[in-house]
Amino acid sequence: METALTRLTGIRHPIVQTGMGWVAGPRLVSAAARAGALGILASATMTAGELRTAVREVASRTDAPFGVNLRADAGDARERVRIIIDEGVRVASFALAPSRELIGELKDAGVLVIPSVGARRHAEKVAAWGADAVIVQGGEGGGHTGDVATSVLLPQVVDAVGIPVIAAGGFHDGRGLVAALAYGAAGIAMGTRFLLTSDSTVPDAVKARYLAATVADITVTRAVDGLPHRMIRTELVDALERSGGARRLARSVRRAAGFRKLSGLSWAQLVRDGLAMKHGKDLTWSQVLLAVNTPMLLRASMVEGRTDLGVMASGQVAGLIDDVPSCEELITRVMSEARHVLAALPGDGRA
Repeated sequence: METALTRLTGIRHPIVQTGMGWVAGPRLVSAAARAGALGILASATMTAGELRTAVREVASRTDAPFGVNLRADAGDARERVRIIIDEGVRVASFALAPSRELIGELKDAGVLVIPSVGARRHAEKVAAWGADAVIVQGGEGGGHTGDVATSVLLPQVVDAVGIPVIAAGGFHDGRGLVAALAYGAAGIAMGTRFLLTSDSTVPDAVKARYLAATVADITVTRAVDGLPHRMIRTELVDALERSGGARRLARSVRRAAGFRKLSGLSWAQLVRDGLAMKHGKDLTWSQVLLAVNTPMLLRASMVEGRTDLGVMASGQVAGLIDDVPSCEELITRVMSEARHVLAALPGDGRA
């Protein structure tokens, strides 16, 4: 199935595996890439040295194109951009809109730039700055999210920009791919669906919690880091929502110290990152610290399997998923379903 996305990136299927912190490592990314999707490494939870090692590991496992997801507001963003360029990575994606300068530097080196956005105006801005494509996530998506549904946001963006648009938020099967194409998208991006594959390193006990979740079990809360964050509701989430500011601040400081040690960042770098997160947002310093240490809450679940101590970012679509296939099996299934759906559509517009 050829689309503007497959032509742009050189992948076989119009499917993107998103960059999820502590989840989208070399094993998952290389498996997705080998299966014909665009696998994207999550670099925000890696040091710069770990990122270079991870890129080389993926490259050693597959010749297929893949990408790296960056935080545009990170203090060492330019160092990470240089790693991407030096290592010959095909795609750079961004969780936040990158600057015009970062886009220009990557494009000058032949790297495709595909930011993720949650609003039409952000898509218009990065398109004007030279982005090659854009991932548009509706409110159904996991992690930080907006409140506009994909079915409303997607056509807005498709009509507003002249670059390929990749739909994210609520996708897990071939029906969703066909629906996204009908809206004018060039493909779909999936996070939770790839988290729940056998190639994902997330502990089995955590995957079981996702599989057991219903749509009603997945909520949006500001208690974790002050920003709307979609995740599975757990006792920890309930406790964070009930706890007072002083208690949240104490927890934030402890976890921020742990993340600083793990990431190798200095306190000055953490503060700079916190200021970048705070810019343009009405966040308290307690919320900023929570935002800085959110990676530690995710790590507790996604790496250590401690769902009692960590959070589980999740799209609403987890409530529809009931199996853990390999990436190869998943992508083969999605494409087969899509072809069957397309074949079943009335050719002359009549039911």
